[in-house]
Amino acid sequence: MNKSFVVLSVIIIITLTSCATSDTGMVSPINSGQTTSPNVPSIIRGTSPDKHTLTIFAAASLTGAFQEIGKNYETANPGVKVSFNFAGSQILRTQLEQGALADVFASADHMNMDLIISENLVAANNYQDFVSNQLIVILPPGNPAKVQALGDLAKPNLKLVLADASVPAGNYARQVLLNMSKDPMYGADFSVKVLKNVVSNETDVKQVVAKVELGEADAGIVYTSDAIADPNLATISIPDKFNVIASYPIAILSSALEPNLAAAFVVYVLSPAGRTILIKWGFNSGQ
Repeated sequence: MNKSFVVLSVIIIITLTSCATSDTGMVSPINSGQTTSPNVPSIIRGTSPDKHTLTIFAAASLTGAFQEIGKNYETANPGVKVSFNFAGSQILRTQLEQGALADVFASADHMNMDLIISENLVAANNYQDFVSNQLIVILPPGNPAKVQALGDLAKPNLKLVLADASVPAGNYARQVLLNMSKDPMYGADFSVKVLKNVVSNETDVKQVVAKVELGEADAGIVYTSDAIADPNLATISIPDKFNVIASYPIAILSSALEPNLAAAFVVYVLSPAGRTILIKWGFNSGQ
């Protein structure tokens, strides 16, 4: 599968929109008096009184960033409603396989995107990585279990919450633990000890955050972007030598009812303005 975004398609869409994204990388603020945004592609304004709905299926970790991007997109296109379905990438993939209709799919891993590509659910030649993420340990307010370092995750009776192994974040978390087990500082059985402390496996990272914030767990492993979205949580960084880089692909779906709007949305996500928003929410701009 050619994973390069088709340059010709982007040129066509930008030509249709007659509106290029700003090369300043800055996002225009939204306010009640603002009817357009110079940084966002607009293909509806002045062309049709009809209402249009653009449906985006996106990994739960993209919630904050994509909601902001969606608001900017709606501001530039007054006739467009951006409707999001945020969930674990594996859940979204299953919904698409079962016939759910959407225009764009943004996954937190390649596996779920590759599966729907193999099933011809993605429009030809438009799959592209657009951002990346890494993992971090989160702790509840006050840190009642006194977790001070990564090694404390293996302490007996610690309550740890992870995303399920079928969830990209849960799979990545287990890869991190295996990487740490290769370091003599932690020991070969570190991953086994930590996984014995797991009291719940969640369907997406937002559920992990919720349980930790409510004090139902002593620690959790989520994306850096999730920790930034909830400043009430304490965190412990995971060194790069153990961490995993999660690459996020985005694609227009073959069932898209609004393919032009979908293409313009992807253009905005990939633009300097879109990347500025993603970085603000804790994502890495590198692909």
